[in-house]
Amino acid sequence: MKKALFRITGVALCGLALALGSGCAMFRASTTEVDVNQRQHLTADYDFTDMRDITQGLVADLLTSKFLKQNATPPIMMIAGVQNRTQQYADMKNLTDRIRTMLLQSEQVRFINETRRAELLKEQGYQVANATPETQVAVGKQLGAKYMISGSFTQMTDSTPRQVRASKQEINYYKLTFEVTDLETSEIVWTKEKEFARRASIPLIGW
Repeated sequence: MKKALFRITGVALCGLALALGSGCAMFRASTTEVDVNQRQHLTADYDFTDMRDITQGLVADLLTSKFLKQNATPPIMMIAGVQNRTQQYADMKNLTDRIRTMLLQSEQVRFINETRRAELLKEQGYQVANATPETQVAVGKQLGAKYMISGSFTQMTDSTPRQVRASKQEINYYKLTFEVTDLETSEIVWTKEKEFARRASIPLIGW
């Protein structure tokens, strides 16, 4: 009996040593390239795939809108930002930056750099005081925006009630409301909503 026990223990120890010595995958960190264009979700939360889908859809809708087509020249816009009213952290600056980049690349919209106004004024003041007249930029010629882009991002969560079950079901619903406002009249000239929902099954036991 003792010999059999020692034999089993020895085999187990040898197997463990072999796994550790060969760099078993369960004990080894790894990194894999991910295709950002491939749709994938690990949880029911908002993620980068959702951000890419939302921005792509919003830009396509705005570029084909009647509002934008009625402008004889590309209108000048500014981005006021998108309010994150969800229950999780979400980088709204990342979302608006991508929207601005795609709109600029379309050459149908122009933007002022509203987030760098302090640096712009500082540089202009420096040039007035120190640069030669031939190289300094002309002060007071900044363009004014005609339209302002803003929005809000909201979330609703629903989950199964307390009961005997092996897993918990959860549904997350998200909605992004996007709007363009005429800065002269304060009129909302264009608005759009993008929504999506995702269900997740969460085991009650696991790690």
